[in-house]
Amino acid sequence: MNISDDCVASFHYTLTDNTGKVLDSSQGQEPLSYLHGASNIIPGLEAALSGKAVGDKLTVAVNAADAYGLRNDDLVQELPSSMFSGIDQIEVGMEFHAETEHGLQVVTVTKVDGDQVTIDGNHPLAGIDLNFDVEITEVRAATEEELSHGHAHGAGGHHHH
Repeated sequence: MNISDDCVASFHYTLTDNTGKVLDSSQGQEPLSYLHGASNIIPGLEAALSGKAVGDKLTVAVNAADAYGLRNDDLVQELPSSMFSGIDQIEVGMEFHAETEHGLQVVTVTKVDGDQVTIDGNHPLAGIDLNFDVEITEVRAATEEELSHGHAHGAGGHHHH
């Protein structure tokens, strides 16, 4: 069976950037399962997996625009540290949920300079070209329930977005 719309496919992957640094991997965990055609995974990867079958191994290079999008400098803001009430020590790398005009977003602290805190609402992988080493482990028809919910119901039950 080949991967097509309304199939659930499972695959192991290792994700690297263009310098070869490993950003994420499913090795040692359950494979990632997704419902093909439902935009469960980034578009560039979904397109590359179409038509593949169990046992296929492939390397997919996905440019940033087809992955997590390009960086948007409008999502970077400098705020006074007084905005972060109740936190003793604000450190680079902390993540907060912030209300923005785009709704609730996760923002990451990228710089602390005295009373000025720089936050970045971009996805951590925005603007990065990604390389996926993929091995397909299972392809099956989606169940009615999966089709109505629009995502795969995997063994582990954890969702990757």
